[in-house]
Amino acid sequence: MKANLNHQLNNPSSKEVEILSIGTELLLGNIVNTNAQWISEQLSQLGLNHFRQSTIGDNFDRIIKVIQEISQRSNLLITTGGLGPTPDDLTTKAIAKSFNVSLYERTYLWDEIKQKLSNSKLQDNSSSLRKQCLFPKNAQIINNPRGTAPGMIWEPIKGFTILTFPGVPSEMKTMWEETAVDYIQNKFSDGYSFLSNTLKFSGIGESHVAERINDLLNLKNPTVAPYANLGEVKLRITAKAKSELEANKLIKPVKEKIKNEFSKFIFGENDDTLPSVLIKKLAKRKETIVFAESCTGGLLSSSITSISGSSQVFQGSIVSYSNDLKNSLLNISEDKLKKYGAVSKEVCEAMAINVKKKLGADWSIAISGIAGPNGGCKEKPVGLVHISISGPNNHITNIKKIFNSTRNRTEIQTLSVNLCLNSLRLILLSKS
Repeated sequence: MKANLNHQLNNPSSKEVEILSIGTELLLGNIVNTNAQWISEQLSQLGLNHFRQSTIGDNFDRIIKVIQEISQRSNLLITTGGLGPTPDDLTTKAIAKSFNVSLYERTYLWDEIKQKLSNSKLQDNSSSLRKQCLFPKNAQIINNPRGTAPGMIWEPIKGFTILTFPGVPSEMKTMWEETAVDYIQNKFSDGYSFLSNTLKFSGIGESHVAERINDLLNLKNPTVAPYANLGEVKLRITAKAKSELEANKLIKPVKEKIKNEFSKFIFGENDDTLPSVLIKKLAKRKETIVFAESCTGGLLSSSITSISGSSQVFQGSIVSYSNDLKNSLLNISEDKLKKYGAVSKEVCEAMAINVKKKLGADWSIAISGIAGPNGGCKEKPVGLVHISISGPNNHITNIKKIFNSTRNRTEIQTLSVNLCLNSLRLILLSKS
């Protein structure tokens, strides 16, 4: 076979791994491709770098073409999607056609599918469901305990292996953990693995971080890589070693140097978030918090309540978007609202004081601003935000921020929430 000859001639000495995501819905943007990200992380933990990811729609001929191309340059291909019973689920059939082999029914798989599904579903879809039992003769089946579509491990040509998984993340992850991990580790790992430790920053930009650690960005092992999300910067330190202990020894001095350089700006590591960090700090202090929100419309409250355990510290909030509700619920006088306007230090400070008193908490945060795109003026432009934080001793911290007007409404609201949480974090840090 021509593909076999090409692969043997061009077979790389190192293990080349690729990920192929299959599904038109991914190309249309209807679904975010979280599978490729998750698989990438798992490969790194197994000590395998992959250098290419592809996404292709549900087109039989195009799937065949891309699989044949990958087979000539890589050792391991991991696919997700296209294993179900519908007409556009073409993955297994296309893979087999790529290497001119036939598919054979595994009758025991049909028995398993019948056990998983009710009789009514089988009557309506028996022929389409049954195609999930068809595989190349020498393929190893990957059991799917959470769905009806099994995957496979198949080496169609020497030096090239394909692992297939459904597109449903929960099914794919379970199958990966039960079958793929051991297989990949035994066949493709060189005994080394990657261990990463991510430091998270708030209140500083990615370029400023990179400038101050330029020497660390050139390290080979461990490596240091900066990443930026909206309102957050991450530094990922990754070491390659034969044991977790050895990897941690490589990471430790680099991590300590970064922490010493940016102690004020680092709020957490790995899975930490600003809300989760604040909840832990307030719980440790046995203190509670409430919010009064205007321009963020409940987003600040949502960020806290999205974290399990938030009920230990979060009492509640008042979302007072209109001046009438600021007056009736937060006792902000009509005179103050008229004199200073809702977006002002004076009104925001009163919101913080009054919500803390009314809802009975140790801390309060109030926020008012102009998220845009309309509503701004020369004196109070779009992006202007006032934040007031009131603590146990009734000391008030007022923050005024004007976010870049090129930011959209959602970005201004998100950045405002981050500013609220990070400002309180810094206050608590100064009191610890």
